[in-house]
Amino acid sequence: MLRVELRAQPSKVWSYASPLLALALTVLIGMTLFLLLGKDPLRGLQVFFWEPIRTPYAIGELLLKATPLLLIALGLAVCFRSNVWNIGAEGQFVLGALAAGGVALLAGPDSGRWVVAAVLLAGVAGGMAWAGLTAWLRDRFHANEILVSLMLVYVAIQLLGFLVYGPWKDPLGYNFPQTKTFEAAARMPRLFEGSRVNIGLPIALALAAGIWLYLFRTLSGFAQQVGGLAPAAARFAGFSSRRALWIALLVSGGLAGLAGALEVAGPLGQLTPYVPAGYGFAAIIVAFVGRLHPVGILLSALLMSMFYIGGELAQSRLGLPKSITGVFQGLLLFALLACDTLVAYRIQWRK
Repeated sequence: MLRVELRAQPSKVWSYASPLLALALTVLIGMTLFLLLGKDPLRGLQVFFWEPIRTPYAIGELLLKATPLLLIALGLAVCFRSNVWNIGAEGQFVLGALAAGGVALLAGPDSGRWVVAAVLLAGVAGGMAWAGLTAWLRDRFHANEILVSLMLVYVAIQLLGFLVYGPWKDPLGYNFPQTKTFEAAARMPRLFEGSRVNIGLPIALALAAGIWLYLFRTLSGFAQQVGGLAPAAARFAGFSSRRALWIALLVSGGLAGLAGALEVAGPLGQLTPYVPAGYGFAAIIVAFVGRLHPVGILLSALLMSMFYIGGELAQSRLGLPKSITGVFQGLLLFALLACDTLVAYRIQWRK
């Protein structure tokens, strides 16, 4: 019979092999799902894993989708390593988009390219302000940051709807709920001709390196992680749990807000009710699949963007519903949770 036994120490091998096994299980279950839906499983895998990288333009779209996921997941990694459970990155993403959109709407035809910096800084400030509200309620009233941050997502979405249906609606937009298109000076500069990849990509990569340096090469980052792993030891060492709370949420909110700014001033070019794309929730999976490490998060962000693009292609080419993207994301998360059991436990055969 098979027995599950506790390991003397967590397995380092399985800590890295678990995400790979989870991906393999996700692919196998996905193939079974395609069969049950009457679709060719090989064609389904091709749509999800080959089409997003088949051409240079497709790779550009993959990198464009991966940029906000990478930024938000980096901030969440800081939070989760600090034992601060920010589940409302989607709301911080929306507030960053709103703040950046407000600045972009002020730009005129004669504005200089310096407006891009103002747009990005406004996005960071908007995300930090929204996350700071969660930090203040947790710090002042001991409110649960999971519930507060999650509920603020829906407040942010309602605020977005109020603005695009009301004061910020484009009077020349045929009554569609959207702002006017941002001026060229307020749009993100593109890196390559014929591609939508913009300066958000090098910014995200630079921030990934910065988060790695902060977490693993600075005293403040060490204090954040000690507070998450052993709060009693952190207090004994004199590390402030209050400071760790504020740093974690402000960093996470700022990065989510930056992602929102890059999204509305990049591929979207205006504010619409469809700004919330689920990146804030998908980034939670990205962070855990990437083992809360910047390098792993970079790889898992590329994988998750494949799921997004593959889901869109599956709708148009295979006739599958839009929810297929969420199905693959959920499969990956549950497969990872199951495979992570092997880090602390071993399966043995006993007669």
